[in-house]
Amino acid sequence: DVCEQLLAAEQNTYHNTLLALRGFCSLHAQDQHRALQDFQRVIEHNSPHPSSCIKALCGRGLIRISGGSNYLTALDYITACQLKLDETIFTIKSYVPWNQRGLLLKVLQEEGQMMLQKKRYPGGSSFSFQKTGLCTFLTLKLLSFFFPSRDAPGVFQLASLLVELDSSDEASRLLCADALYQMGRGEEAHKMLSLAHSRNPQRAPVLARLALLQLKRGFVYDGNQLLRRLIRTGDSSCLLPVLDIFQDEDRKLLQSHCRWRALAILKGKQEGAAIKEAIAHLSFAILAAGGYAEDCLLTRARCYGRLGQMKTAIFDFNAVLKEDPRNVQALSGRGFVHLALRQQKEAVQDLISALKVEAGAVIPAILSLKPEAQRLVTGWLLQHGRATLTELVATKDPPGEETLRDLLTMAKALTKICRAAQHHIFYTDVLMANGEHQEALKHLQEAFGHCPAEDFARARLAVLQLQSRNVAGAAAALSVLARRDEKDLAFLLNFVDTKQQQHLAQAAAQQGKVLMKGHDHQQALGYHSLAVLASRDSPRYLRHRAACLMHLKKYEKALKDMEKVIQGHGSNSPKTQAGDHCCQGFLLLALAQEEAAVQHYMQALQLDEPLALGTITECPGRESLTKIFHKIAEFNFEKQRYEEAWKITDYGLKIDKSSELQKLKARLKREASSCSIH
Repeated sequence: DVCEQLLAAEQNTYHNTLLALRGFCSLHAQDQHRALQDFQRVIEHNSPHPSSCIKALCGRGLIRISGGSNYLTALDYITACQLKLDETIFTIKSYVPWNQRGLLLKVLQEEGQMMLQKKRYPGGSSFSFQKTGLCTFLTLKLLSFFFPSRDAPGVFQLASLLVELDSSDEASRLLCADALYQMGRGEEAHKMLSLAHSRNPQRAPVLARLALLQLKRGFVYDGNQLLRRLIRTGDSSCLLPVLDIFQDEDRKLLQSHCRWRALAILKGKQEGAAIKEAIAHLSFAILAAGGYAEDCLLTRARCYGRLGQMKTAIFDFNAVLKEDPRNVQALSGRGFVHLALRQQKEAVQDLISALKVEAGAVIPAILSLKPEAQRLVTGWLLQHGRATLTELVATKDPPGEETLRDLLTMAKALTKICRAAQHHIFYTDVLMANGEHQEALKHLQEAFGHCPAEDFARARLAVLQLQSRNVAGAAAALSVLARRDEKDLAFLLNFVDTKQQQHLAQAAAQQGKVLMKGHDHQQALGYHSLAVLASRDSPRYLRHRAACLMHLKKYEKALKDMEKVIQGHGSNSPKTQAGDHCCQGFLLLALAQEEAAVQHYMQALQLDEPLALGTITECPGRESLTKIFHKIAEFNFEKQRYEEAWKITDYGLKIDKSSELQKLKARLKREASSCSIH
């Protein structure tokens, strides 16, 4: 009321002062709209009055906080400080209530920090002012804060205001030091930080700033000590806002120094504590680089690997690969981490990708591993390559150039990592699959000589030399492989054309017969197996191999061959089918599967009785087989399966008129007198 009466008086003395006072009265009365009108009239007056303007700016700043315009609040208080700092301090202490002062100081601290970090209106401001009276003057003042290069002086004055209001607040002192640094007054910033450090030596934000300033001043030893103390605090996150404030050249200085320091540590002791310290320095270097520094990320990933923190190591390798998917060190490094975790699929995938990019860099890295790890890597790579090649060859489709190129790269690398026979054989196979037969022959002879002693190598030499029509010689070498590894032989036959396979099967079968006559069944088995594989399971050659296996008393394998033969019955004559069932019956007897054997003998008798009886007479003998028929028929009789028992008895009597079978038949007639079993 008093302010209104004075304003209503004809005399305009202290008009702006009265408006500012009335504005604060309205503000305290929660009438922000009227208060803002009074403050605006003071600020926009044609005859500026600095003291009144300061009050109006402080008042308007408070109103803007409640409206969420914190940045504009900071601009109002910076302008007030530039007009007169002491007057601004007095206004805050006199007119701003205690319950609002804490929020005001916090807002001013945060906005000042963001101004220094260039997070406010980086390209200027779209905010406009009325260019009338004092507003024109204020606009010129305010414009300096919309451009990053001119923020520091205003923030310094704002920080000075905050320090005066609360001298014990560390955040305000740090803001003041940051502003001094950006103004190029590094020595003053250092003195202020040193004072703060003396009060609390373990404060991470102070240590981080001091370390950077010491490095900038050239005091490397002091900088190192401060960085080590910062590491011991365990709070490296405070470095992020500091780096936003520091200039590019100083961030680069910190990056290079921390990288150099980490490498120096790693060259010395390899203990856990030293590696952890190196990781901390590398983390500082990465932060200083803006979050990505390839060499530091790779080194840090390896350090995490040494400490057993595998997932963290993978995270760093992934960060590099996100920027550079073909980075060899990151690919191989991640592959080795997967190796340590025994993640075979992922390890193989990464190492193959690395080999494709630069095998010359990956091979020494693999050779630097421990022998056990080397064996595991080469074993996994060979297993994957062999599986891929086998699938590729088996499809009979033209292989993709990229796939074969990858296999060639892998196979060649394996021969350089470890000169094991299996690696040279794999490389030869890949060359053959790629159609490079002369190159394959040359490599095979270089690795194993012109007359290889290794069976697998001899077999490949035989396949390569089949072009010269030496079928008998090829069959001899391949028959040896057939005895050792039928899967590998089946794989090799994919490189032999159909016509050559037919010739090979015929030659192998003929030689197998000769060896059988000479009772060399073991060697004959290899030839018969070759004939079976080369002919794609021809029934004729399956019968030959089954006969050979029977001589070797390998009845189960012989049985499998005869099962394939019988499954293929269709166009065969009844006589041939009867012979096969007799053979199957004999094998089942040898394996004590008497009931199944009886069924096959009955089928043989049904198809061709004379041939079946002749075969039974030779082996196993009519009398012995009749006893088995009686045993099975008796079993069915006891189970009351009279029809099946009658059938078995009837066929058994065709083999031999056994008195036991005749008695059983009579019992069947008596037991089944009430029903017909025919």
